Amino acid sequence: MKTTATNKRVRELITAITNNTLIPQPEFQRRLVWTNRHKQEFIKTVLEGLPFPEIFLCDGETDLQTGIGTQQIVDGQQRITTLYQYFRSSPDLRLGDLTAYSNLDETTQHSFLNYEVVVRDLGELTIQQVRNVFYRMNSTNYGLNTMEVNNARFDGALKRAAEEISSWHFFEEHRTFTAVDYRRMGDVRWCLTVLITVISGYFSRDVEHEKFLRQYNDDFPLKDQALAGLSAALILLESLEIERGSRAWQKNDLFTLLVEIVRLGPESCSNPDGLTEALNLFYSSVDLVAKGEYPEGELGRSAATYHTDVISGSNERARRARRGDIIRAICEPYFESRVR
Repeated sequence: MKTTATNKRVRELITAITNNTLIPQPEFQRRLVWTNRHKQEFIKTVLEGLPFPEIFLCDGETDLQTGIGTQQIVDGQQRITTLYQYFRSSPDLRLGDLTAYSNLDETTQHSFLNYEVVVRDLGELTIQQVRNVFYRMNSTNYGLNTMEVNNARFDGALKRAAEEISSWHFFEEHRTFTAVDYRRMGDVRWCLTVLITVISGYFSRDVEHEKFLRQYNDDFPLKDQALAGLSAALILLESLEIERGSRAWQKNDLFTLLVEIVRLGPESCSNPDGLTEALNLFYSSVDLVAKGEYPEGELGRSAATYHTDVISGSNERARRARRGDIIRAICEPYFESRVR
């Protein structure tokens, strides 16, 4: 692969983004992960005329009628996006003690716009070649998490199914994911874990992600069935009068409850009121255990075991499976039996 290193002024990059000839975030890129503090420090670096590492571009699509072509940022999208946000006074960049671009004196504005960025042009690459370059660069140097690396390597049916699930309104309504989750693809990672667990069983951490992403990259024939089951389970959970402050809505707890409801068959729930009462009682018992109070009998023993498995090593297969057994035992009396 031949590469060419050149310098581009900040104003050239900003103009290219404005004209849609420079694509700052191709679909395989990780989501923006910089905090405002990172962005502010980076802008200070540019305003002080200090260097920063080169960015990597490759050729995008070309309009064969006009001859106008595009380029994609293979690596460096956070840096370029931050420059663009600063110039455009974007609300996505909180300035803190930074002076807004519009309030800079003309000499400083001129220096900012003419700051030279080292750009390495990778030329014309296939999308898979670009993904491989991005993966190799970031898997060693930039600390991508597993989901971000897999996002760079796979763009197939299973990953898209997990992305579809993560966009469902339920998770926004219940604030399942944090801002960091959304920036670092934690929402997609969680939904992918749920999806794989539903079709294959419990596993540790993210160890099965790559295997299933590879297996179902071209086609995911189980998609309609899996998504229908998950959607029906969420609709059932919404219909139950589970207390808003219940731990049932926390990620680890919701993960177990959702998987087991799907396995039991949400359409076969024969006593929603009884299920609601049982779940509220169980999660209240777990909260009591967390406070050092232990309810008597089997409920207390199950709550204590569950509490241990949800706060320590919660992503290990054995603990996930044990939590699943407990939740299934609580829920099962309120479902009509079916072949599983």
